[in-house]
Amino acid sequence: MLQRPETIEPTAGAARPRRIVEVDALRGFALCGIFLANVLVMAGLDGQRGGGPHTSGVDQVAYGLVMMFVQTKFYLLFSFLFGYSFTLQMDAAERDGAAFAPRMLRRLLALFVLGLLHAALLYPGDILATYAVLGLVLFATRSADPGRMWRAALWVYGVVAALYLLVGALVALVDTGDDGTPPATLAEQAAAYRGGPGDVIGANIAAWPDVLAGLFLMGGMVVAAFLAGFTAGRRRLLTAAPAAGAPAAGAPAAGAPNRTARLRRILVVGLAVGLPGGALMAAGTVGPLGARWAVPTFIVGMLTAPALSAAYASGLLLWFTTPRGARLAAKLAPAGRMALTNYLTQSLVMALVFTGYGAALYGRTGAGAALGGALLFYVLQLAASARLMKRHRFGPVERLLRTVTVWGRPAPRVRRER
Repeated sequence: MLQRPETIEPTAGAARPRRIVEVDALRGFALCGIFLANVLVMAGLDGQRGGGPHTSGVDQVAYGLVMMFVQTKFYLLFSFLFGYSFTLQMDAAERDGAAFAPRMLRRLLALFVLGLLHAALLYPGDILATYAVLGLVLFATRSADPGRMWRAALWVYGVVAALYLLVGALVALVDTGDDGTPPATLAEQAAAYRGGPGDVIGANIAAWPDVLAGLFLMGGMVVAAFLAGFTAGRRRLLTAAPAAGAPAAGAPAAGAPNRTARLRRILVVGLAVGLPGGALMAAGTVGPLGARWAVPTFIVGMLTAPALSAAYASGLLLWFTTPRGARLAAKLAPAGRMALTNYLTQSLVMALVFTGYGAALYGRTGAGAALGGALLFYVLQLAASARLMKRHRFGPVERLLRTVTVWGRPAPRVRRER
């Protein structure tokens, strides 16, 4: 496996720990999916049955593919990686001989402040503040053994699933006959986002109640993903080789056959469960099913989303062990190393394109164009991230976050390897 320097500095005299490329690559992959889901919201297309009544067939197909393969899946994958990275922060504090509690509390507070600013100025559907608040669950339970954390994840998921299914069944009994959003409300929202900066900020803040409702809907799933990621981090399930004495790139690691078999099982089961659920979600929100079934099918898709998220992660981890997969991981990892910077940059670009900060295209473009533009910009981000990470250990926002976390200045940039 390819390896890179860890973002957390070791104590003086200790060898610098090595970065886990698989984790960075998965994070870079998740960054793309989150962008595709967010751009539909920023373009004013979310919740309008595929972009409204005047969209083309291409727009409908593009929107349906996102609902089937992307919506809620990448949010959960990113949440899983947050839980995994939480264990890396714990290891870093122990390695540095520093108290973990103040470090992590400062980090969560910084994420919360960034999230509030992000939600007010750029994108109301921010995840940073959500992660900061729900991250306190990991902070409070960090001393539990991995087995107990995994059981807790299953219990949280089970309780949430039962509640969601009950809500879905109740909603299915009511035939709304429309998409649930009055045209006047959509027109007012579009006018606000096409207005001046003050109008945009006001519209973002006005959307916070809906965002909080979404947090209530997704919060349990996020916590379950946090706990599962924490368990995986404690057991080092995402790495094919141990931290010490790792084999050379492409060489099989001890226990690799068992790991490969486990990943293949997860991949097969995840696809078998997740794909039908995703297809049902797309059919209810974009396809032939009426508005009456939008919420129930969305809930079914959301409850099966962890299976598809796990399939994505397992499939990529298997691919990363091949020569072509290792090259893909090397391309994705730099974007994952500076995921926070890239995430905020995506929101800035979306705000410039779709709101009154710039082109004010809110509600004026189809899903196909919005998603195509997002994919193009993501490719540019991959190239820019690779260039930056050759010269620096941190992205700009990551450097700020680390400064707050360790309450000091990060090390200077890494000398380029020759």
